[in-house]
Amino acid sequence: MGRRYLVTGAAGFIGSTFVRRLLSQQPDALVWSLDRVDGVIGRMDNLAGIGSERHRLVRGDICDAGLVARLFADARPDVVVHFAAESHVDRSIDGPGAFVRSNVQGTFTLLEAARFAWHGDFAGRRFHQVSTDEVFGDRGSDDNVADEGTAFAPRSPYAATKAAADHMVRAWHQTWGLPVSLTFGCNNLGPRQHPEKLVPLVILRALAGQTLPIYGDGLAMRRWLHVDDHADAILAVLAHDRTVGHAYGVGPTEGTTNLTLVQRICAVLDARRPAGAPHAALIRHVADRPGHDRCYHTSAAALQDAVGWRPRIALDDALARTVDWYLDHPAWVSRVTSNDAWKAWMARWYGDRG
Repeated sequence: MGRRYLVTGAAGFIGSTFVRRLLSQQPDALVWSLDRVDGVIGRMDNLAGIGSERHRLVRGDICDAGLVARLFADARPDVVVHFAAESHVDRSIDGPGAFVRSNVQGTFTLLEAARFAWHGDFAGRRFHQVSTDEVFGDRGSDDNVADEGTAFAPRSPYAATKAAADHMVRAWHQTWGLPVSLTFGCNNLGPRQHPEKLVPLVILRALAGQTLPIYGDGLAMRRWLHVDDHADAILAVLAHDRTVGHAYGVGPTEGTTNLTLVQRICAVLDARRPAGAPHAALIRHVADRPGHDRCYHTSAAALQDAVGWRPRIALDDALARTVDWYLDHPAWVSRVTSNDAWKAWMARWYGDRG
């Protein structure tokens, strides 16, 4: 019998990728997925095709303490991998309350459920917190690198709630000995990412001939990682007992400005859909968003030293794979973009920007 996993947020972009790679790489693992499946970010079709007898989806809210306690009793997980979170900075500016509830209260509920279910018998068990490089705040320039010991300095409601959750995870480890690990991921791209995020947003708007709004001068810099590489980094951390109690940055060594990233997406689209070329002509600079961090840079050196992980998929390859996936899955795109809540949010944020 293999390890028993509870994966929260498993119907989302990164969570569903993690579940797929976990089941394929560990043929004896048993996986319970917990997700609200709200039909916007968490979607049933993100888990389509898994069809494994070793996987069970439970629809529910991580803030529902009774449900979470029952799930721990039924599933008896050895490992909790906590992806579930509100994660879009623009949405956190629009309505921070939902972020406090999901990211802070939800993490507290899971930590307490793990602490009481495991009764201090922590051998072979793990609570893994999936966090973000945004908790370290604006690095200002690309040579100001954060690492696992850098003080948190969040500058958006989203980043602040993730930092609060991370503090709790570490506190539960220090206070009760709960076996935890944390990873601080960078920006991800790949299949099934909701088009509120930059890469699929650009792809779909460009294909529709709509303008491509870029905040400010477009020189904000981010690190980009294919979602498969991110999932594999977490699996590598979970494979080693020596990673308990530690935190790791996850990402490549080089950053890319938002403007350059959009231009590179447009170049792929020019090759795939030459009738719309040059797609970069659709780029428009718009007013910057509040509290827009200039640069994130978190080192993954500790992760490489600890478990030997490094990204396998270069950015240009990742962009090409991602564009191809959206071109090849029009039915998925249509279902996501026809959602009324999605349409209303798009109209609010982009309706006056062409």
